[in-house]
Amino acid sequence: MELYILFGTFVFLLLIGTPVAFCLGISSFATVLYMGLPPLVVFQRLNSGISVFALMAIPFFIYAGDLMVRGDIARRLVALAGALVGHLRGGLGQVNILASVMFGGISGSAAADASAVGGIMVPQMKAKGYAADYAVNITVTSSIIAIMLPPSHNMIIYSISAGGRLSIADLFTAGIIPGFMLAIALMIVAWFVARERGYPTEPFPGMRMIGALLVSAIPGLILIGIIFGGVRSGVFTASESSNIAVIYALLVTVFVYRSLPWKEFVAATLGAVRTTAMVLLVIGCAAAFGWLLAYFKVPTSIVAFMQTVSDNPILILLMINIALLLLGTFMDMAPLIVIVTPIFLPIAQAFGVDPVHFGVIMVLNLGIGLCTPPVGAVLFVGCAVGRIPIWEAVRTIWPFYFASLVVLLLVTYIPALSLWLPSLFK
Repeated sequence: MELYILFGTFVFLLLIGTPVAFCLGISSFATVLYMGLPPLVVFQRLNSGISVFALMAIPFFIYAGDLMVRGDIARRLVALAGALVGHLRGGLGQVNILASVMFGGISGSAAADASAVGGIMVPQMKAKGYAADYAVNITVTSSIIAIMLPPSHNMIIYSISAGGRLSIADLFTAGIIPGFMLAIALMIVAWFVARERGYPTEPFPGMRMIGALLVSAIPGLILIGIIFGGVRSGVFTASESSNIAVIYALLVTVFVYRSLPWKEFVAATLGAVRTTAMVLLVIGCAAAFGWLLAYFKVPTSIVAFMQTVSDNPILILLMINIALLLLGTFMDMAPLIVIVTPIFLPIAQAFGVDPVHFGVIMVLNLGIGLCTPPVGAVLFVGCAVGRIPIWEAVRTIWPFYFASLVVLLLVTYIPALSLWLPSLFK
């Protein structure tokens, strides 16, 4: 009965449009009351879920990304990407994807990527004759790249949800090759769709212009090296790296580019505070929900059930991927990571899957969910930027979905794609 109350309350609140954090918190609260436990238990679990030092990295990475967006970094990266790949078929679409790769290495957030890069690229693409659905589809699916590259906030959340035993540096490194694979796959699909629709290319600006744009973008690109190089080399932790990223972002935008007025600085600060509050509330409520799942031994039961279905790791991983894809269609990424990691990670490890490899699988899988209705947060952002209905984007997004799923299968069944680079750095 307790599980019926827990899941029933959660699903009911979700269906009537309640924010996910409140769905998780209220369903946990109702279940604890039914069990006769003190309601304080829920708040203790919520507090313990967010009282983790490693989570300090998330608000500062969010802040650094917001400063970079408002400080004109995104526009410079888009200009450099345009010079490099704009001459390919579907030029502005290719620029959109490459800009997402560059900006993803700064923001670590799919929503920030879709908002920043999409806000620049989608209007340009529409003005050059590209259909709005094509512009939005590329913006939405390429934003997933951001969560695969350092400083991915979701990799940090996964590390904490896995018990804090996993190296964040290893997770950051493990996502690099899959992230670039996803970018290449999307660029190939964008090329074919652009050729079919007859979209134009952009003129090649010449090596001198590329050099000038590269010099202009270098201060922003250095931040990628600071974040990844510092954490990977052990010079500083992920939390320390996030603080250094904020200081560096301020120095670049205020003193180098001189593109961050006081009004934008205040807006970036307030925006980072709001985003951090939302993220931590979701993580805390998901921690309370996850504690109840563990209390009722839900993970153990699922492990036992899957072992009765099959002992083939290929089939088990396929079942986990399908389950995650379905869950990702109606829940946001951060709470899902907190809830399902204690459930599915033991199953994966029981079948010999490395936890770092599984983290890459999970983040990529749930990233695809961000682009999937009915609760695809990044899909909403992309459609808002492109000013088109969601159904119009979803109607033609399937080639990009297919490319993302192919990359997911390759990453799932070829562990070396995730594990080779961390082993090389070690």
